[in-house]
Amino acid sequence: MPQIAKEPKTKRAAAIRKCQSERRKRLKTLTIEVDKETHGKIKMLANIRQTTLQGLLFDTLKSLLDSQSNLLPRPWSVLEPLREESKCERTHVSLFSGCGGIDLGFRQAGFKTVFANDLDPDACSTYRSNLGEIVEGDIHTVSLPRMRKKLDILSAGFPCQPFSNAGSRKGIKDKRGTLYQTALEVVEELKPRAVVFENVRGLLSFKTEKKLLIEEICEHLDFLGYDVLFSLVDASKHHVPQKRLRVFMVGIERAKKNGRFSFPAPVERNDLTLKHTILDICQNTQNQQELIQLNPQAIHIGSMVPEGGSWKSIPYEKLPERLKKIADNMEKYRWPNFYRRFHRNEVAGTITAAFKPENAGVWHPLEQRVFSVREIARIQSFPDWFRFEGRNIKSKYQQIGNAVPPRLAYELAAQIDKTLNGEDLRGESGLLTFEQFVKTGKPLRACDRDVVFSKSGASNNEG
Repeated sequence: MPQIAKEPKTKRAAAIRKCQSERRKRLKTLTIEVDKETHGKIKMLANIRQTTLQGLLFDTLKSLLDSQSNLLPRPWSVLEPLREESKCERTHVSLFSGCGGIDLGFRQAGFKTVFANDLDPDACSTYRSNLGEIVEGDIHTVSLPRMRKKLDILSAGFPCQPFSNAGSRKGIKDKRGTLYQTALEVVEELKPRAVVFENVRGLLSFKTEKKLLIEEICEHLDFLGYDVLFSLVDASKHHVPQKRLRVFMVGIERAKKNGRFSFPAPVERNDLTLKHTILDICQNTQNQQELIQLNPQAIHIGSMVPEGGSWKSIPYEKLPERLKKIADNMEKYRWPNFYRRFHRNEVAGTITAAFKPENAGVWHPLEQRVFSVREIARIQSFPDWFRFEGRNIKSKYQQIGNAVPPRLAYELAAQIDKTLNGEDLRGESGLLTFEQFVKTGKPLRACDRDVVFSKSGASNNEG
């Protein structure tokens, strides 16, 4: 069981509050500095628009600076906020965070991640590059934050491989298969107002010695004081350009001021085809040049698969011996759909962590290659500014395949926010579209990327 961090010393807390106060003042008053060699050292405050003459001068300077973007800090410029800082009101603790799919979606919906943890060093590296600090290490050994006020939400995408049909399905016999118990212990300790658990659909059918595992989890949350609802959610029904089925469990603390939660209403039609999702990506976009290099046989097989087809479209006599054996006994091999090449006018299939050329749906619709890192990131609804780190390309594919689509997390978080506000609403009025979320967003500012608790568990930001 993770340990709760000790209270920070009074002097340290006072220093932190002072630092925060100064930072807020700096954000309220924008100071623009122009390079001395071009126009001399000029400092001008945003409030000089008090008079017409000063306003004109300010507009002239701003136009000049906009034309000389190299004079402004990038990419975290205060002139390009992702959203207003004031919206970061609700607090969020993230367990098994991965590269940050859930956390990014929650951040966009106005939740501030005050603690994040994951074991994978590559995923943690990606998280730090985009979202801020994350505690790297085994969840059983890290120190949990001591909350100064009621925690709003806790999310946990505990490892799915033990319950996945694509995995071994060892379930709780696999050491990773008991991590849901750790997540429940943290819920009991931190007592958040809301809980979100995510896993593969195989969780719905996995049984313990006595009952279905999902039933056991829901009963435990009910015992802890939560009204629980779970659903098999298809991401393609929630503005994600991918057919992806995952189980979500949402628990809302039983309280008079909370509303009644319902999952976001699915859209009737998804027009986010591959043509609209990936074919407009520029070659200089981050991670676009990164893709797995295939062996000659894989390239040869893939070249025979037409757009919209699979290995089943290849004449039998041209199949390699391995695939002929499968074709001769399709029922034994459960009718696999190897080398699936989705048509440009289709919605993409599920992006998984096991990114291999045989897997269904990883082939580019028009080119003789698999999807690049950036292309599968688009399919998973990660913004183009989100940069993936890691030891190799395979690691980046795995991070993306393991993640919750941020756009789906964003929609779910917005619905939970309504519930915590006491609303009983359905729908998605005012939410960002896929294009706004992925293609036109800006990187998070430094002030938005701060995570409240450092690796030691001590508070470094009391906001």
